[in-house]
Amino acid sequence: MIKFNKPYYTGKETYYIQDAIHTQRKISGNGFYTKKCQNYFEEKYGYRKTLMTTSCTDALEMASILIGLEQGDEVIVPSFTFVSSANAFVLRGAKMVFCDSERDNPNMDANLLEALITDKTKAIVVVHYAGVACDMDKIMALAKQHNIFVVEDAAQAIDSTYKGRPLGGIGHLGAISFHETKNIISGEGGLLIVNDESMVARSEILWEKGTNRSAFFRGEIDKYNWVDIGSSYLPSDILSAFLWSQLESLEDIQKRRIEIWNRYYEGLKELETRGTVELPRIPDYAVNNAHMFYVICDSESTRSELIKYLNAKEIFPVSHYISLHKSPYVEHTYSDRVELPNSDKYSDRLLRLPYYYELKEKDQELVISEIKEFFKG
Repeated sequence: MIKFNKPYYTGKETYYIQDAIHTQRKISGNGFYTKKCQNYFEEKYGYRKTLMTTSCTDALEMASILIGLEQGDEVIVPSFTFVSSANAFVLRGAKMVFCDSERDNPNMDANLLEALITDKTKAIVVVHYAGVACDMDKIMALAKQHNIFVVEDAAQAIDSTYKGRPLGGIGHLGAISFHETKNIISGEGGLLIVNDESMVARSEILWEKGTNRSAFFRGEIDKYNWVDIGSSYLPSDILSAFLWSQLESLEDIQKRRIEIWNRYYEGLKELETRGTVELPRIPDYAVNNAHMFYVICDSESTRSELIKYLNAKEIFPVSHYISLHKSPYVEHTYSDRVELPNSDKYSDRLLRLPYYYELKEKDQELVISEIKEFFKG
């Protein structure tokens, strides 16, 4: 059986967890390994400020507070994305304005954004699908022109760049996920990236339940107090200890995942040449962090038949997001309807193939050969 995903363990996770328990003797938030992971991201990628969170969703919720969302504000978000990209801002009272994807890439089409901006627009939420960068120059120029915020949902985009700049570090704020389906994992977990200097001090306060506790432990104040809204966004140091083992192996993990991506591409490109499927496209300004590999079928029915065929061979690919603008929540909550054909195309026709560090070459070749066999039939 070839599963869709299998979490990869480096072998040092339990060692660092035991160290957190028995040597560091602190397993709550903001401990030794939490700080170690945050320092890693700030030093390696040059992020202004990073804060480990219990999930990428929590990081996005913190972002929604930091940009000062109020009831009735509008936030532009791609329709083809995970619900957290929108829900984190809906929770603060914002109205979602959905942007269509590019014709040949699931990312939001930056050329459509200006027409969606109104005097109520507070932010653009940029989702770097499959770790592939959106057109950030266009997006940041629009944001500056209209004085709105940019939040990068870089959940899938660790170690990925736009014109050499790390994703998550271009907008005012960014967020990365360490869910077990991602390249680098801690089971659950996330990272808030703060690039706007004016938000740095407040981000720590929100992170620490609305208190200035972090400043207290640095010796900057003689006692800490409740000074703002906030919540408990800190992960246990056990999660950060687990993550540290993964970060130590980042280069090895990325090298292996890129090998898998390239083998899929080389093995299936003849199907694209024949017009049978579409394969991922990496724009010139982006790099491939090998988060996933997908094919785009010619119809929803073809995808369903391909899934059925592969499942019978004990191969388990999966589809991905359902367009948010067609979700039951949006249909029940919003009166206006929009047509986003490209988002629907990816919802109906995109199929993600089995992808994980320990995917054996012979198993991957089997996946490739069975896909070819299906389309031959």
